[in-house]
Amino acid sequence: MPHRLSKRRPGEVRDAIVTVLAALPSGATIADIETRVIDRIGKVAGSSIRSYLRLNTPKLFARTQRGQYLLRETTQAPYAGGRTPGKGTAPFRYGRATLYRQDCIQWLQAQQANSVHAVVTDPPYGLVEYSVEQQAKLRNGKGGIWRIPPSFDGAKRAPLPRFTVLREKDLQSLDEFFFVWARALLPVLVPGANVLVASNPLLSYLVSGALARAGFERRGEIVRLVMTMRGGDRPKAAHVEFPDVSVMPRAMWEPWLAFRKPLEGRAQDNLRRWGTGGFRRPSRDKPFGDVIMSSPTHKAERSLAPHPSLKPQAFLRQVVRASLPLGEGLVLDPFAGSGSTLAAAEVVGYASVGVERDPQYYAMACKAIPKLAMHRKSVNYSLTL
Repeated sequence: MPHRLSKRRPGEVRDAIVTVLAALPSGATIADIETRVIDRIGKVAGSSIRSYLRLNTPKLFARTQRGQYLLRETTQAPYAGGRTPGKGTAPFRYGRATLYRQDCIQWLQAQQANSVHAVVTDPPYGLVEYSVEQQAKLRNGKGGIWRIPPSFDGAKRAPLPRFTVLREKDLQSLDEFFFVWARALLPVLVPGANVLVASNPLLSYLVSGALARAGFERRGEIVRLVMTMRGGDRPKAAHVEFPDVSVMPRAMWEPWLAFRKPLEGRAQDNLRRWGTGGFRRPSRDKPFGDVIMSSPTHKAERSLAPHPSLKPQAFLRQVVRASLPLGEGLVLDPFAGSGSTLAAAEVVGYASVGVERDPQYYAMACKAIPKLAMHRKSVNYSLTL
């Protein structure tokens, strides 16, 4: 008996196609689109997907060649920090750091193979919070996915995105995006390159699964011990009725996923040829550990780089230093934000490259990288591990 296709809710196939192509800036063939849509929502008639593509071109999609489509530039896409700048945009340079304003996947697709030795990055955890719509709400200080806490005792706290409001479609988009990103990243890295990705306890399983499916080896997790404002609250509108209940645990740590591009041969073979395949120790008698004491980013650093997800230099300098086992190579941050990773690399003495799509964050980074690099530069960060 032939398999009967289940009835789809209105717009489900359309949303799946848009989500798939939003994660593929260079487009995809009809066959690839069909495969990815089926992976997302289950069995779908190929004729339905092809018909939808034809009927919505050029309104939603652009046909680049026979049997290949991409999203039109005006269509909202995951991690849409603004219109992708043209190739003529000049990069910003400071010391050994170079920053590009471009979509990171498009940038990766244009790079030479085996040209980057480590990745240290703090990407948008749920993608939605860095969409054009949500960034506008954040910058206006009104609503959306961002929780903007009130001032307390004269202290202004940083906004936090509320990931508990993400829908199933948002979670699927997150998984798809990081898989596509990881596949674009893999050939650019040398064998044995470390990939350290900041995440969130609620969503790290999706990012981790996507990187593993893309071909990276999981090498554990770095725990940044830091008290945040997330969690610990009593039930909303029922805090008096349930005074002894926390809806979810109060967050006291931040996971940094540790992955590695597969080695060529043994670790020592890879270290000799590529200079990668492990972590740089703080000292010869002390290994690099997976728990790092930290604190919220100090207001002095936030004044230099007012990014909502700014990580402290004291922490970043440690993980950036550890990312290159022999202290040589190029460190990449494909979600550069305020440029804090590049600033940390500059202090450590590493060459670095960053990519940032949002024009306002790019402009912020151009000003912040030199200032963050000079901030408390004399502190011996390696001894804080």
